[in-house]
Amino acid sequence: MSRSEDKPLYADGFTPGQWVRYDRLERKETRLRPDQYSSLSELSRSLNRQRQGRGDRITENTLIRVAIDLLLSREAELAGATEADLRTALGL
Repeated sequence: MSRSEDKPLYADGFTPGQWVRYDRLERKETRLRPDQYSSLSELSRSLNRQRQGRGDRITENTLIRVAIDLLLSREAELAGATEADLRTALGL
């Protein structure tokens, strides 16, 4: 059974995809390439325009959390010793 099928509770009681106030989340810094950051910012702005005031604002951090959940849902496919290997394993 994959992680996305059984939606396990994490040790903190949250489930993947569950809305959580930002101040209850763990802080983690990452380094992004300039093209990643600009694309992420543009995607966030575009999605916010589409939502037309409905729902919560979609931030770059929101998109990063969604991307992490997607990556974790495909962990069985991950293999390799380098970032390039991992990207290839996922078809990127």
